[in-house]
Amino acid sequence: MALSTESSWLHRHPTKAPPRLRLLCLPHAGGSASFFHGWGGAVGDDVELLAARYPGRQERIAEDPLDSLEALADALADELGPQLDLPLAVFGHSMGASVGYELALRLKERYGTGPEVLMVSGRKPPHLLTPRTAAFGGDAALIAQVRRLGGTDARLLDDPALRELVLPAIRADFAAVARYPARPGVPLDCPVVAYLGADDPDISTAEIWDWERLAPQGFGLRVMSGGHFYLVDRREELLLDIRSRLAPR
Repeated sequence: MALSTESSWLHRHPTKAPPRLRLLCLPHAGGSASFFHGWGGAVGDDVELLAARYPGRQERIAEDPLDSLEALADALADELGPQLDLPLAVFGHSMGASVGYELALRLKERYGTGPEVLMVSGRKPPHLLTPRTAAFGGDAALIAQVRRLGGTDARLLDDPALRELVLPAIRADFAAVARYPARPGVPLDCPVVAYLGADDPDISTAEIWDWERLAPQGFGLRVMSGGHFYLVDRREELLLDIRSRLAPR
């Protein structure tokens, strides 16, 4: 069953075949649904891809961005409730991984069912998080942090007009990350798969492996070449791995 209407929170990529399950993709800090352009169909002809649209960017540029990961997870849980007629998988990169974790807890609490699998990319588990304070400094500190991590969004900061448009959402996202301190992790009722760029400047393999503590239903880890945004250059390799994990058993 496909989504009957387009949601302000969810951009749907139609499937070639009747959908068997849905994959929700959650962007990084400063990211948008368009980051996952081209993923639709690449993870399976019968996998309906949903890309989260955070407020304050692209189609929702006129809206105030949210500066709380919990608020993002709450809103997405509200949106996803009617869509749980099909199994749901969740992929989140960087900030999106923490949003995905909080979302998984909320889906289980509210609806009695969580995702089939949570895929976390480039992000420490909740009990190992360390604060980032760039959001509370000036524009220069925030831009420097975005450039340090890399990614396609950094190019927008070269154009003064575009920079003025995108900085509020970037600042709100980095503030949300900073306000999400380390906390004891709650084990999940679904398997967890972690992905990491081997040269990520902020996360080691040992640290991302610690997601295993929250995954009594099963844990997998895939390390690929590249930095924090390894998934740009290694996109085909990543999508092939995700497709294999979502294939019918």
